[in-house]
Amino acid sequence: MAPDRPLPYSRPSDPGKRHSHALTDGPDRAAARAMLKAVGFTDDDLAQPIIGVATTWIETMPCNLNQRRLATFVKDGIRAAGGTPMEFNTVAVSDGVSMGSEGMKASLISREVIADSIELVARGHLFDGIVCLVGCDKTIPAGAMALGRLDIPGLVLYNGTIYPGTYKGRPADVVTVFEAIGAYRAGKITLDELYEAENGACPGAGACGGQFTANTMATALEFLGVSPGGLNGIPAEDPKKDEAARRAGELVMTLVHHDVRPRQLVTKRSFENAIASVAATGGSTNAVLHLPAIASEFGLELTLDEFTEVADRTPLIADMRPGGRYAAADMYDAGGVGLVARELLKRGLLHGDERTVDGRTIAKVAADAVETPGQPVVKPIETPIKPFGGLTILRGSLAPEGCVVKLAGHERRHHRGPARVFDSEVECFAAVRERKIKEGDVVVIRYEGPVGGPGMQEMLSVTGALVGEGLGESVALLTDGRFSGGTHGLMIGHVAPEAAVGGPIALVEEGDMITVDVDAKALNLEVDEATLSKRRARWSPPAPRYTSGVMAKYAALVSSASEGAITNGFALRRALAARATDVR
Repeated sequence: MAPDRPLPYSRPSDPGKRHSHALTDGPDRAAARAMLKAVGFTDDDLAQPIIGVATTWIETMPCNLNQRRLATFVKDGIRAAGGTPMEFNTVAVSDGVSMGSEGMKASLISREVIADSIELVARGHLFDGIVCLVGCDKTIPAGAMALGRLDIPGLVLYNGTIYPGTYKGRPADVVTVFEAIGAYRAGKITLDELYEAENGACPGAGACGGQFTANTMATALEFLGVSPGGLNGIPAEDPKKDEAARRAGELVMTLVHHDVRPRQLVTKRSFENAIASVAATGGSTNAVLHLPAIASEFGLELTLDEFTEVADRTPLIADMRPGGRYAAADMYDAGGVGLVARELLKRGLLHGDERTVDGRTIAKVAADAVETPGQPVVKPIETPIKPFGGLTILRGSLAPEGCVVKLAGHERRHHRGPARVFDSEVECFAAVRERKIKEGDVVVIRYEGPVGGPGMQEMLSVTGALVGEGLGESVALLTDGRFSGGTHGLMIGHVAPEAAVGGPIALVEEGDMITVDVDAKALNLEVDEATLSKRRARWSPPAPRYTSGVMAKYAALVSSASEGAITNGFALRRALAARATDVR
C-alpha cells in the first residue's frame, strides 16, 4: 500500500546532521531506519540532528543515582530545540564503596573504559552532538576526555553533590565515616558511635560532599569551559537540577546548529584556569592526574611544573572540606564557584576572555555570580585563607619525575622521619589498625602505581584511620598510588617513577630517613648513591598482580602518573625496549 505521506528519501538534510546523515539519509539507509523505527523513532525524528546522551547511571553508589531522571530532562531540552536524543549508558566504579579493597584498583582504570565507551558509541552511531552526564570521580574526567577525542559539539553536566549528612549533631560525609573507623580502632569511640556515623553520613543521591575529587573536577570543568557555568554546582537533590538538565539539552543544540566544537573552546589558557580553580578551592590532588589526561585528548600538553606555577601564585580562598569547614552544597548556597572566579579575576589570576560552552566568557560567568550576603565560604582575595594554592609538586631523589602534595588542611611544610615501608595498601592498613605507626614516621606505600597496582588505588582507608587515631598531624605518608580528594594531612602521592618500573621508591628500606620540604619543593631519601647502587643491583621487578583481563591490559598500556596515567602504551613500549636490550 502506498504511504499517505511523501517518502523521506529526498527530504533535504538538516544542516546540523553533519555526521548522522550518513547513518539515516537516503534509500541505501532504509535498513538502518527500520532498526531505529523498532526503537520508536519516527521519520521526523531521524530527519533531525541525533544527539547522544551518555549516562553513567549505576546502582552501586549514590553518586550517579539521579542520572536516569536527569537524562529525561536533557532529552526534553534536546527535543524542544530541534534534536533527536539517543540515550546510552556506560560503567562507573565507586571509590567510596571500593576503598580499601581490591576493587579500588578498578577505579582509575574505569576512567579509560568510560572515555573509550562514550567515544565508541558516538563514533559507531555517528552522533552530531553529545551530552555527558557524570557523577562519581572518574566519570567526570572521562566525559571531558571523550569530548576532546570526538570533537563534536557537546558538553559535560555533573549530576551534583550529595547534601551533607549528620553525625553527633554536626555535618558529616563519607570521610567522616573513614575517620570514625580509625577513631574506633584507637578506642576513642564505641561501635555504636561508629554505626551512628555510618547511618548518618550519606543521606541520598549525589557525589561525595566536600571539595573531594568529584566536586573538584566538576569545578574544574566549569573553569575549563566544557560545562555550563553554574549548572554543575547545583546539588543532586535540589529541584533546580532538573531544569539545569533541560537547559543542557537546549544548549547542546545551540552548539550543534552553530558547529561549536570542544577544541575550538578549550585552550592551554583554559587549563590554566582549571588548575587555578583547584588551587583556590583546596581541591583534590587527583586533578593532577585528570587534567593532563584531558589535555592530552585535546591535543595539548600539560606538565606538572605548570601546576606548581599556577598554584604558587593562586591563593586558597575557599574554606571547603576536607581542609576547611564547608561542603560543596554550602558553596552553591553562597553563590557558586563563580564567586571564586570573581575573586581570582581581581588579581588577574584567570584568563577571563576564555570562552565556555554556554556562550559566555569566564569573566562574564564571574560577573553574573550572585553572592549571598554574609556567606562564609569564599573569602575575599585580599584576605585569603592561605597566600598559596592547595597543592604543589615536589621533586628530588625519591621522585625525579615529580609527585604531588596537598597543602590545604595542614600547616606543616617540613617533615623528616624514618621510613615505614609497605609493599601494598592492604599491608599498610593492617599496620595502622594494629597501631604500629608512631609519631614522626614517614609511611611509604609502594607498588600501588599505575602499572604496579595496577590502577593507583586511593589510600583513604589508611589516611582516614591515621587521622582518626590522632596521627594526622605528626606523620607523613608517601606513595606511588594516589589519595582520595577527602584526604588531609601531609600526604604525598603519585611518586614517579613508580616502584614497579624501578623508581627510587622501590629502593627505600625500613628506617631510612626521608625529608619532605615543601618550601624547597623537595622529596629526598637520605641514602648515599653507593648504597642505592647496591640496592638497585639486587632489585628485580615484581611479578604482575594480574596476567589477563582488563587489569593486565591497563598495566601494559598505562603511562607514568606524571603524564596523567593515560593508556598510550608506555609500559608496553618500556617492556619491549628492555627485552630488546636483554637480547642484545
